[in-house]
Amino acid sequence: MKKIERAEKLVQSHLKTFRCPICHQGYISLIGNTLVCEKGHTIDFNRHGYLHFLNTQGTTEYDRAMFLSRRRLLEAGLFKPIIKKVNSLLPTTSQTILDVGTGEGTPLAQLAALRHDQDFYVGFDISKAGITLATQLGINAFFCVADLRQLPFADQSFDTVLELFSPSDYREFNRVLKAGGLLMKVIPNADYLLELRHLLYGDRDQHYHYDNSKVLKLFKQHYPDAEQVPIRYQFNLPHELVTDMIKMTPMSWGKNVRQPTKDELANLTSITVDVSLLVAKKVIKGIANSI
Repeated sequence: MKKIERAEKLVQSHLKTFRCPICHQGYISLIGNTLVCEKGHTIDFNRHGYLHFLNTQGTTEYDRAMFLSRRRLLEAGLFKPIIKKVNSLLPTTSQTILDVGTGEGTPLAQLAALRHDQDFYVGFDISKAGITLATQLGINAFFCVADLRQLPFADQSFDTVLELFSPSDYREFNRVLKAGGLLMKVIPNADYLLELRHLLYGDRDQHYHYDNSKVLKLFKQHYPDAEQVPIRYQFNLPHELVTDMIKMTPMSWGKNVRQPTKDELANLTSITVDVSLLVAKKVIKGIANSI
């Protein structure tokens, strides 16, 4: 089955999951390659098999080369322990799962590989380059380009919202989550990619250290009963992926970033992954801010 045919079949069978980004009404039909909402607004599948829900082209510094570097690292297992922990905390029943800022899609594909075929997965990102790569994975998931602040999904349409290292909009997350649904957010801790940070910056630079307290505080303001699950491990970095390790993260974009020497790169053989998995059930009231 072609990518576009697979995507259209998924959307057709889950039509009520989506809503029009223009009028916020539901979609009522899929005619050919065209999705039609209750008020007649239309959107077409492109040749890559995804829908572009943004009213503008969208801007991002994440390009194809960066996503390819990230894919090589993720396929090598950089985030697999995180994905395994996420899966262990999910219900074993069939789930509808939304992956926020899915990028090139590998983490979602790894989660799907651990679960059963009855789940319905949707991944979105603002980057067309990432989503185009995600559609090449061949997994039973639907990918789209969309705006975090105006999700093209119906109210109470997902059992789980998963967000790895991306911005959040808690109002929108609560809107699309079902009653009792789970929000699972992964944030860096102080030692996340510590070796890379210290390689690229001097100890007086702001990038040399990392503090997640603002992100954590805001999350707990909205979800005071949330569980914080620490995940920490060492990832053995193959020599051929050292350059990809540097390219895959915005950490290398800082104003005062330094160029490592060949010897320094040769000595970068292990990376610390130090994160918190924040797990919360849907909050009904009081969600207004985002980060």
